[in-house]
Amino acid sequence: MGWREVTRSGLIGLGLLVLAGCDTLPPTPAARPVERPAGLVPPPAPQGPSANSLALAKYYGRLEADLLNRGLLRRDGGGPDTPYTDTDLARNFERIAFYDEYAQGAGFRPSSGRAGGLRKWEGPVRMAVEFGRSVPEAQRADDAAMVSGYAARLARVTGHPISANSSKPNFHVLIMGEDDRDQAIARIRQIVPNAGPSTISIFRDMPRTIHCLVVAFSGESEDFTYRRAIAFIRAEHPPLMRQSCVHEELAQGLGLADDSPQARPSIFNDDDEFALLTTHDEELLRLLYSPALKPGMTADQARPIIHRLLAVRSGGPV
Repeated sequence: MGWREVTRSGLIGLGLLVLAGCDTLPPTPAARPVERPAGLVPPPAPQGPSANSLALAKYYGRLEADLLNRGLLRRDGGGPDTPYTDTDLARNFERIAFYDEYAQGAGFRPSSGRAGGLRKWEGPVRMAVEFGRSVPEAQRADDAAMVSGYAARLARVTGHPISANSSKPNFHVLIMGEDDRDQAIARIRQIVPNAGPSTISIFRDMPRTIHCLVVAFSGESEDFTYRRAIAFIRAEHPPLMRQSCVHEELAQGLGLADDSPQARPSIFNDDDEFALLTTHDEELLRLLYSPALKPGMTADQARPIIHRLLAVRSGGPV
């Protein structure tokens, strides 16, 4: 459903600001300011969402209704109509964990289609939600509770230390609206001071077809070990689509960076059949955070380990 890019910190370029010369106008005589007429007060600041924000909310509301009417955005996690085998899991894991949907550090340009190294977090993942000024208080409470509950689920599934509401977060979940775009850009520059133009433009120039996204950053000279991530969730989404964005982007920010049309039942599939993390997706996360799979492993190196892990899961030989 959403869009995500995984950007290595070493590949983030710092933009250069070039100032063009300009002619200087001659000074003009100082004029006495006109006094404000008695009783005149400045116009009140605009209240409520802007026309652009309202239009987005209306668009996403219609979109969610259409998807639900077509039997999509399922919340059942998969069932008898969506069976999958260990062969399916191995194939889908390789596609989703070793490939990218978009080229690293290149905005919305599709990736080359070549497999890369395995990426994951080795240290604790500390999530925190930050809201834009336009987000109502009631929505903030609901969304914060939703992210906290989902973080606890991710921790159970992966066996990795993942928590929410941290005072020292390294996984920032920004739930902000169209009217909060300047606030979001300023905050992203604080979180990643060396973010280059391509990274900033991803957040600044999001078309409405991009529902949400996550950008994960590796550490210095650690190309495949994540140290920081930023997920951006549009506040204009209706509740189910907002929850769907949280489920997909936070899971992808852990290292499952791509989608596959063969993955079913799965949120890592652009068909929008499933809104929330499925049993199949939990299996992928368990594989990813198995200690046997190391950051930087190639698909060829990981393949026999994946098959062994799946055989053990099914009660087969160790």
